Amino acid sequence: MLNLKMKHKVSPQVEVQAMKMAKASQKTGQTKEQTKLIAQGIEKGIAEYKKQQGKKLREIDKQRKQKIKLRENEITETVEVAPINNLMKFLPWSLLALSWLGFAAYFAL
Repeated sequence: MLNLKMKHKVSPQVEVQAMKMAKASQKTGQTKEQTKLIAQGIEKGIAEYKKQQGKKLREIDKQRKQKIKLRENEITETVEVAPINNLMKFLPWSLLALSWLGFAAYFAL
């Protein structure tokens, strides 16, 4: 009768912890079989909780990876704009040279 097997095997530590919890909440007149069933229910609850936490962690990891991809895309877009910035480096020098040529032309006349 008590050979109920769980789909997900839990660790021995969880089994011990569940049995301690079941014994701590044991009522007077409760049989050992009933306590074992309660412990199995606690184990199942712990396994379900861990399963949900695993799903949450996977979802958080997916979101983190998506953010990384978006940042990489932004970086590649800024790299594509970089050649325009290279031309901007020469703008002050070309304006300086143009102004000197203008002064030279002004004083030559």
